[in-house]
Amino acid sequence: MSESTVTSANDGSTATPEPTSATGVCASEPWAWTATEALAAFRARDLSPVDYLDALTVRIAEREPDVNAVTEIVEEARTHAVDAEKIYTSSSPETLAEVLAVQPLLGLPVLAKEKHALAAHTLSQGMVHLRDEVADEDSTIISRIRAAGGYVHARVTSPEFSCATFTHSPLWGVTRNPWNLELSPGGSSGGSGAGLAAGYGPLATASDIAGSTRLPAAFTGTVGYKAPYGRIPGAAPLALDWYRGDGPMARTVADTALLARVLVGISPSDHMTVPSPDFLTGFDASSDGVVEALAGRRIALCVRLGDFPVAPDIERNTRAVADLLASVGAVVEEIELPWTVERIFDTAFTHFGNYLAPLMRQATAGHEDTLAPYTLRFMEVAEAAAAKRGLAEGLAMEARMQADLAEAMAGFDVLLAPTSAVAALQADGAYLDGLTVGQRSLEHYWQGHMTVPFNIANRVPVVNVPSGMADCGIPTGLQIVGHPFADRNAFEVAAAVEQLQPWTGLAPG
Repeated sequence: MSESTVTSANDGSTATPEPTSATGVCASEPWAWTATEALAAFRARDLSPVDYLDALTVRIAEREPDVNAVTEIVEEARTHAVDAEKIYTSSSPETLAEVLAVQPLLGLPVLAKEKHALAAHTLSQGMVHLRDEVADEDSTIISRIRAAGGYVHARVTSPEFSCATFTHSPLWGVTRNPWNLELSPGGSSGGSGAGLAAGYGPLATASDIAGSTRLPAAFTGTVGYKAPYGRIPGAAPLALDWYRGDGPMARTVADTALLARVLVGISPSDHMTVPSPDFLTGFDASSDGVVEALAGRRIALCVRLGDFPVAPDIERNTRAVADLLASVGAVVEEIELPWTVERIFDTAFTHFGNYLAPLMRQATAGHEDTLAPYTLRFMEVAEAAAAKRGLAEGLAMEARMQADLAEAMAGFDVLLAPTSAVAALQADGAYLDGLTVGQRSLEHYWQGHMTVPFNIANRVPVVNVPSGMADCGIPTGLQIVGHPFADRNAFEVAAAVEQLQPWTGLAPG
């Protein structure tokens, strides 16, 4: 992928090359620029942060409500853009460099998933009975974005309680995939994925308890990072759930890494967080050396993660990426894992039934008649699993799966696997009766996705990158899985895939 960089002109001034899309085609409209390109233009004074915000605001007005990804335009965003503009226009190059060392997102707008608390704004998580709930303070990741010079300009949709892999709710209606409005952008961070693909912003916040970052990234042709548990702080009490984690989404690997660097690290409000002082230090997704460094690296390929019914177009795209990596010197070896869809599902829903479902029941007590059918179904299925197995048995099941993954990845740098076995879900589907994939009927639609094993193996980093186009006309995704806390390996292979197989990052239209 061709990234914009700041170069020195002959007269010693700072110049900005023409911003390009991931395909190398000039993207003349500022709303189409990546965060990296926008920052370069800010520094060169070729683009005002205020004009950039205005361009994004116009873009949102053009595409909504067809996409229906935005819950709120944040009015105070303009004040933040004006403040950033003053710094860029009034600072010497030396002073600006000092400021950007502390505020690497200076002037950048961010799409925020509504569940990430923004002080004095709603915090409904898509539930009708909480539509008037207001946050007292920013969530930690929002406060870190602000401290880094960024700001939230729009808030985006999720399903109720972030408990679905599609995005619709009685409160906000149906969010649609900009690539194909009949299809879903995935969930639960569907508004983030749809907003990125539609050109509403360069960066977005997301969360992931079973694939809620990676699935929207896969379905919208964007990049999503599921951090190891503890890498990025969350909000109590769900921060104590070892499956979950907040994180970044963007249209490029470089931009995803940019936001990730801001979010990681210990927070006093989340005792599960771990130190991350050297996180991705010196990582450059646009470097020529990213591809060269693949020579000799050992990469495991697992197309089915046991017995997932992977669609032919997804398998085709996954193998094509593996072949590309092998063509530049990576040692790619196909492996198998001793898992079944049913075993993975039973393990995960034993966890959800013992931990998440009771919290959901508490939060929705007395308001069941306002909930979406998929929310009620999730709680029922999770509670049924917990009735069969207690927490201790669930932990033993998780430990066996973690051991299986560690054994399979021994001797490899990363593992490649599809993000979803199915290429798409209908935008307004609820899938209460499960899902049929080819000739196989799945009891629960979550069994069509391949993300949950890496929430069970909760310390592994995963970067989703696009792997190609599905036959239905939307992107497909590839998970790049690292060893526990080996985030850099996953990001480096992701950057190499991006360079070897560039993608647009934006949906047509």
